[in-house]
Amino acid sequence: MDVTAPYLNGPGLPILKLKALRDAENAKAMIDYWVSEGVTSYKAYINIRTKELETVIEQAHLRDHKVTAHLCSITYREAAEMGIDNLEHGFFAATDFVKDKQKDMCPEGAHQSLVDLDIDSPEVNDLIAYLVEKKVAITSTLTIYETFTKGRPQAYPLALEALIPQVREQYQNRWLTISQQEDATWPVVFNKMMQLEKKFFAAGGLLMAGTDPTGYGGVVAGFSNQRMIELLYEAGFSVEEVIKIATLNAANYLNKQQTIGSVEVGKNADLVLINGDLSVDISRIQDMPVVFKNGIGYDTKKIVADNKAIVGLH
Repeated sequence: MDVTAPYLNGPGLPILKLKALRDAENAKAMIDYWVSEGVTSYKAYINIRTKELETVIEQAHLRDHKVTAHLCSITYREAAEMGIDNLEHGFFAATDFVKDKQKDMCPEGAHQSLVDLDIDSPEVNDLIAYLVEKKVAITSTLTIYETFTKGRPQAYPLALEALIPQVREQYQNRWLTISQQEDATWPVVFNKMMQLEKKFFAAGGLLMAGTDPTGYGGVVAGFSNQRMIELLYEAGFSVEEVIKIATLNAANYLNKQQTIGSVEVGKNADLVLINGDLSVDISRIQDMPVVFKNGIGYDTKKIVADNKAIVGLH
């Protein structure tokens, strides 16, 4: 397990139990503290400012640790210039395309900028080329953004069964409301962001698969990992590319490719058995009768049965 420090955020919208960094000196103190607690990576959050993020990245890299971020106040290009290792949520969190964006400010109109974005424009191509040049990885989290998008299916039935009744009802009511939206813009953005992840990958970028089980419910760990496989395939990746994105790419990012990430002699025997051929039907990823951990096989039906009606929010 790789433990990440709590969000490193800047002042702005208060988040319960999340301390806002006062300045660069405070950022360094936070890194020193969490290093003493054994963490090996750090996540910056939407309101962090330039000096603080620069300090976080500098202090992390002194220890060969990595920094990722869900950004807003800082653009992807600015973070890449600082040497950030990874960016969360594909291009959904990019504010690079907001006109007249002020430095270190999370702007209004970020979503609309993605609605209006020409994904084949020079500014998009230049940003992707720069991220690849700077070796900045990107983590796709299509599963969470699918929940905000009209026309998308509900979560798997087994995933819904895992939710506590209150959250299941909340999720289904919100999903129904979204399904009835007029002039919805999320379908436009969701499709564009899929295409941007494909462009980034095709340009040589390191793309990884995340899930982000947050939102209003329905994104359940485990099931959402399976759903990510289906969504990446829908985005235009081949089966082989999808599996690599979801396994070996992350191992390479963590510098653990010698022990995990692919099926090879000498690596950890953490495998899954799928009842079907993904190249024929990608939805067969849902039929996973056995999973292995340290070479021991586990019956997934029993695991699912033991985890009904226990999952809450976050």
